[in-house]
Amino acid sequence: MSRVARPHVPLRPIWLCRACGHPWPCGEARLSLLVEYRGNRVALLIYLAVLHDEATEQLAQLTPGEPPPDLTERFLSWARARG
Repeated sequence: MSRVARPHVPLRPIWLCRACGHPWPCGEARLSLLVEYRGNRVALLIYLAVLHDEATEQLAQLTPGEPPPDLTERFLSWARARG
């Protein structure tokens, strides 16, 4: 019996991957996003910036009084064009 591949999408509001449980975007999600946005890095960064803001807000609500960890590396830094 074969398993159906589950998409590596975020489980909101905790921002873990629904498929593997790692912090989202996990490695598989990053690869999928790079393929999906191939040739349009600006659109990828805009999309990730919106999700970064959403995650920051939701994670702050989960732990009031404790700022969420710096999510810039997790959401944005990896997607910048290598130069």
